[in-house]
Amino acid sequence: MDYQTHISVQNLNVHYGNQQVLKNITLNIPDRKITAIIGPSGCGKTTLLKSFNRLIDSVEGVKVSGQVLVDDENILDPKTEVTHIRKKMGLLLQKPYPLPMSIYDNVAYGPRIHGMKDKKRLDEIVERFLKKASLWDEVKERLSQPASMLSVGQQQRLCLARGLAVEPEIILGDEPTSALDPQSSQRIEHAFIELKQDYTIVIVTHILRQARRMADYVVFLYLGELIEHGPAWDIFNNPKQALTREYIKGLIS
Repeated sequence: MDYQTHISVQNLNVHYGNQQVLKNITLNIPDRKITAIIGPSGCGKTTLLKSFNRLIDSVEGVKVSGQVLVDDENILDPKTEVTHIRKKMGLLLQKPYPLPMSIYDNVAYGPRIHGMKDKKRLDEIVERFLKKASLWDEVKERLSQPASMLSVGQQQRLCLARGLAVEPEIILGDEPTSALDPQSSQRIEHAFIELKQDYTIVIVTHILRQARRMADYVVFLYLGELIEHGPAWDIFNNPKQALTREYIKGLIS
């Protein structure tokens, strides 16, 4: 199966102090698909994800080599403007962090930062992205209420809408459903499946069932090494590597 590449990782190595967390990672992330990064705890999944938007820069003592190309631009080049890269990427963390303001203002925050002042246009943006995050019908009558009044699952979808409102190309999710109840998790998964028509989505997940349900492409890491990657059906049904087979069967964790 042919995929168009959106993110290309080439010989990526990451050290935290003397500890090497990622070892010579080379792979391509397909455009407008859901890619799931899987593997045991501590294998480097989140580090790989955060290398895509340079969030690992904030880790003290980090050393990075190699290339991460996004739209053929090496985002690890010291000359690359980080804000410009991060605008391309929305990020959902494990726990939602709505801004201490209204539901409406959370979604309007990014467009306002980028100079949008027209109230009618902001209204359209807020409605559009709350709908994309599958939240509009639940909050349309109370947009002026504090975001903190929403349930945790609703807050996560609000954070998704807020990230989408700055019109990124890529959505990154670091175990974005791990703090949610099953129903809220299902809504986030459904939103992602809808969104992949327009966005490249990369998620870290420790839930193999979730990766099976959602992923078009799978990346399997083990102890900082890339063991196998490819179309999800192939990885789950016909893995080439013994380690992959053992992990999928639950024999290693």
